[in-house]
Order: sequence, then structure tokens, then C-alpha cells
Amino acid sequence: MSSAVPTDTRPGTAAPSGFSRRPGLALLVIAAAELMVVLDATIVNIALPSIQDALDMSDSNLAWVVNAYAVTFGGLMLLGGRAGDLFGRRRVFRIGIVTFVLASVLGGLAPNEALLICARVFQGVGAAVAAPTALALIATNFPEGKQRNRAMGTYAAMAGVGSVLGLILGGLLTEYLDWRWVLLVNIPIGIAVLAGTSVLEEADRDQGKLDLVGAAAGTAGLLCLIYGVTRGGQTHFTGGLTATYFAVAAVLLVLFMERQARIEHPMLPLHVLKDRSRAGTYATLFLTGLGMFSTFYFLTLYMQHVLDYGAVKTGLAYLSFSAGIGMTAPIASKLVAKLPPRLVAGPGLLVAGTGLFWLSRLTPHSSYAGTLMPAMFITAAGLGLSFVPLTLGAVRGVDEVDSGSASGLLNTAQQIGGAFGVASLAMLAHTFADTRLPKAGKVYSDAVDQGDTALVVKAQAAMTYGFTHALAAGALVFVTGALITAFVVTAGKPEADPRARA
Repeated sequence: MSSAVPTDTRPGTAAPSGFSRRPGLALLVIAAAELMVVLDATIVNIALPSIQDALDMSDSNLAWVVNAYAVTFGGLMLLGGRAGDLFGRRRVFRIGIVTFVLASVLGGLAPNEALLICARVFQGVGAAVAAPTALALIATNFPEGKQRNRAMGTYAAMAGVGSVLGLILGGLLTEYLDWRWVLLVNIPIGIAVLAGTSVLEEADRDQGKLDLVGAAAGTAGLLCLIYGVTRGGQTHFTGGLTATYFAVAAVLLVLFMERQARIEHPMLPLHVLKDRSRAGTYATLFLTGLGMFSTFYFLTLYMQHVLDYGAVKTGLAYLSFSAGIGMTAPIASKLVAKLPPRLVAGPGLLVAGTGLFWLSRLTPHSSYAGTLMPAMFITAAGLGLSFVPLTLGAVRGVDEVDSGSASGLLNTAQQIGGAFGVASLAMLAHTFADTRLPKAGKVYSDAVDQGDTALVVKAQAAMTYGFTHALAAGALVFVTGALITAFVVTAGKPEADPRARA
């Protein structure tokens, strides 16, 4: 690639060598893909009661409508990122989107629970291929500096807004159409993304080989870890089967790391983790995912079970969260061009922790306007400031041939953090709720069915007590992330990519 190329990308002029000649459309395609795969991590949540009634699913199987997607999404992203490096990011990106869309069709038309869960597994596979290659395509299509910062800001905003938008759309589609549309809505989005991929520039491919043995060990290890965490959250981390999954995960992940250290063409080049700032960024992304997805989980339960919100009202209540991220992510994309990442992400996480601490003061009688809305907005505003510098820091300074692996690790850290957070903090919430009323969740359901108003009120108070303690723990998680950012992430402000200089 040339190091002295023009930067003017107006119609009729040459684009920088190796970068997209239509950057606006390229960014739209990448952002739409990220929005779609992140949206599906939450869009089915509000539709779960309708799905359970329609397909006559048990509570344990219903949980796998969500977990099947999260497990395969988090467990296969390293493989997806590496495949993009080896076989071409644009090609692999297309394969991921096609897989995702076909799986959405299968799930939307599923006549039974088995086929629906299988569809969610394949959706996770498609997302695991598309998400890391989408992020890597930003490095391929935008020069480092102002253009890439703007692109990363949009991508990071989609990552945050997509989760919230999934909750909003899930409520609207379930209420006014049918639960199947929470899956079928991906069809037009996916087709539009595929039609736009021709504007994306392809990168040079790594000439190595795909480490299938390492991929099997690493993916199986992550799958066992996430499944163990998910199961542990349901059983309070007791029982031999949960311990077995954790033991197998530990062995497989150690074998994976050992293999990556000694083979010539690793799936995860370990030198990516040797940089102190980048390693600190991945740790912070893990904590950010832990806190954010847990917040969605507990607030949704609080609004539906304690405040008696319906599906649409619950979804619309998250508009303040979406607004917070949408307002601050563009600001962060400008700040990172002038300030080191820690000076943007660190304060952002402290703001998010403050908002979450406010949410931990909720009572069964808290109002939306007086507590929920402002506290959710503050939490989201802090996260919006954090996403951009953390996303940039995760792939900053990585060789182009390794950017897919680095991107996969970024997404893996967030997804594993989210799975671990929901499982572990749910256990914490149940433990505290049980001190006020044993098996408060089940008591609440039975009381609603029996019309026992007094017992419903008592169960709601107990559940709120558990939710607020979990949210307080989430606030500490964000503060911990801020401390890691302040003392471990030492990178300075980014420099312009020499390929973009005149």
C-alpha cells in the first residue's frame, strides 16, 4: 500500500490507497451489520413470555432461547475473526451475514422449541463470524485518525444502542405483530447489508493456516465456561456438573493458550496481549459487558414484575438509555483525537457507575420520571463515553493481518463478561431476595396466579431488595473498570495513519 496518497474522497477523485472510495456508504453497511447482530442479543428478551406460551416451553428450555445465541456468539468469535484474516474479511463477512439471515428465517418459522433453539445457535455462529470481521473492516476501509475515529464512534454507538433498541423493538413487535417478527425483522436488514458489501475494500490476507485444533480447544473451552456460568447462576454454583464444566473449561483454555504460544500461525497471536494498554482495555471491556448486560436484565425484571409494565412500555422505557449513548458516543469520538483513551473512558465509567448506584436506590414505588429515567440516562451517557476509546484501544497498533483476531477478542470479552455478569449477579440478587422472602420469584408468580395481592406486594419488595444489591455490585464493577483504565491503560492519543497523508 502506498504511503503517499491523496485523502480527497469526493466524487471523481481517488480515495486513499487501500481504503474505501465511498466511506459514508461503507460505514453505513458496517454499522447496520453491527446493529443487527447486537440487537439480537436482547430483542427476544421481552418476547420470551409469548414464545413460551406459543411453543409450550419449560422455564429451563426457555432460557436457552437467549443462552444459545450468547454461548455460540461469545465462543466462536475468535475463530470468526481469524477466518477473516485468512480468507478475506469481506468474503467472510458476507458468509456471516448470510448464515445469520438464514438462521433468522428458520427461527421465525420454527414450529417447535427444538428448531427455535437450533436456529438461535446458528444465529450465534453467523454473528460470531460477522461481528469481528465488521470491526476489522473499519481498519481496512478507514485511515487511522479522524476518519477512523468517526467510524469507530458510529460502530461503538451501534454496539450500545443496538442492545437497547433490541429491547424497544422486541416490545413493539411482540405487542403489535407477533413474537416471530423479533427474528424475521433481520431479513430486510441482512439483505440490505449484503447488497452494500460491494463498497467495502478487501484487505491483504494472512498467508498462514487456520489452527483448527486450537480453534476447537479455545471454542470448546469458552463454550464450557459460558455454559458453566449460565448453569451456575441457576444452581447457585453448586453441584458436580457445574464444577465439571468449569474444570473442563480451565483445561481446554490452558491447552489453547499453550498451543497459541508455540505454533507458527496462531488463531490468537499472543503478542496482541503483550501490550499493557491493550490487555487493560480487554479487561475493562469484560467488566463493561458484565455491568451493562446485567443492568438490562435486572431493570427489565424490575419494570415488568415490580412496576407492572407491559412489553411495549418496558421497551419504550429504555429510550432514555438509548438517548444517553447516542448523545455521548459522538462526543467521545472527537475527544479521543485530542486526549489519551484513559482520560475519556475512565471518567465515562465513573459516570456510568454513578448512574448505576442511583439505580441501586430503587424501591417498589420509584417513579420513572423521578428515578429510572435520569439514572438510566446517566448510566448510558457514561457508557457512551467509554465505548469509543475502549473499542479503539482494543485494535490500536495491531498489525493489519491480526486485526480480525484482535476484533474477535474484543467482542469475546464483552460477551463473556455479559454472560458471567447475568449469571453471577442473578445469584447475588436471588440470595439477597431470599433473606426477605425465600424463593421470592416463584412466590411472586404463584401469588399473581392466585390473585393474592398482599403476597404479590411482599414478593415485589423482596425482589426489589435483591435487584438493587445486584445493581450496586454492577456499579462497583464499572468503578473497577475505571481504575484499570486509569492505571493500566497508558496509551497516548492516536496518531494519523501514514497511508492517509498527502
